[in-house]
Amino acid sequence: MCSNSKHLPPLKKAESAKEWRPVNLDIVAVIFVTSLLVSNLAAQKIFSLGPFVFTAGILIFPISYIFGDILTEVYGIKRAKRIIYMGLVANLFMAFVLWVAILLPPAPGWNLQEPFKQVHSLVPRIVFASSIGYLIGELVNSQIMSRLKVVFSGKKLWIRINLSTLGGQFFDSFLFAVIGFLGVIPNNLLLNVAVSAWLFKSAYEALATPFTYILVGKLKSIEGIDHFDLKDSPKFF
Repeated sequence: MCSNSKHLPPLKKAESAKEWRPVNLDIVAVIFVTSLLVSNLAAQKIFSLGPFVFTAGILIFPISYIFGDILTEVYGIKRAKRIIYMGLVANLFMAFVLWVAILLPPAPGWNLQEPFKQVHSLVPRIVFASSIGYLIGELVNSQIMSRLKVVFSGKKLWIRINLSTLGGQFFDSFLFAVIGFLGVIPNNLLLNVAVSAWLFKSAYEALATPFTYILVGKLKSIEGIDHFDLKDSPKFF
């Protein structure tokens, strides 16, 4: 994959693409990974809202897609993929630590072992399901964003955001529901969870489009550069 760059009129003098270093990439990355981890901890709670059924992780997980779009749009797919993989490692590490914590013998007088186990015993499976759905979904999302940016010459951001979300969230929602809850909840409830999550997350990002526009524009101005993946079609992984 080769990433070329197109310079914007910067607030500060832009160096060459080779010498350029991102200013706010670390902040965007931290928000992206944190939203992923918190959503997985909350995902064990299932609640209903009218005819729809959700996991509580849906309250925050769409934020990771908003910032995933921002990563690809502002910093290019190569950096976006790097942070997607970092999020995957952080996710798996959290699951491992919680698994070890469950196995540790409780201290005398600490009577919360069983509630702790009940609450967190599902986390490794949820995290595994989330990791598979997250990885495929985010890669699909970034791939669509990257390619459509070239097709539309960097214009029509609202179309690119929402098409990439529809594609990425479809894979994410269905893979997560099947891997995380198959055999745990009835199949009709599982399907409801998957469809509800897909529709809600897609609508969430559609409503957040004005916020994404503002943040993308601000970051491009601060960074002084706008990435286009021009020469080669980006590889999926």
